[in-house]
Amino acid sequence: MADKNERQYFDLSNVEKQRNYLTAEEFPDGPVGSPFRKDEPVQLKSTPWKEGQRRYSAFNYENKSLHQDLPRQMEGSHPTHDDPNTDEQPPYDEIHQ
Repeated sequence: MADKNERQYFDLSNVEKQRNYLTAEEFPDGPVGSPFRKDEPVQLKSTPWKEGQRRYSAFNYENKSLHQDLPRQMEGSHPTHDDPNTDEQPPYDEIHQ
């Protein structure tokens, strides 16, 4: 068995997703009719962007690896944005054992 000093800690994939995928806020500029920052544009994010962060979208697949090479079923729908050269996307492309 490995010593405690040799063990490495890795976050679970759901923790990595929580850090990297931002959810939409219902009221990003505060309550409706609020005078708070009334004359400033909506920022949608209060901290700087980090590498790998992106927004969730209701219009694409959450886990694109499961839908690799599958065309959309609806007529007139846009093609999926999968990369034909890769089979997995972060955070699932790095498997730690």
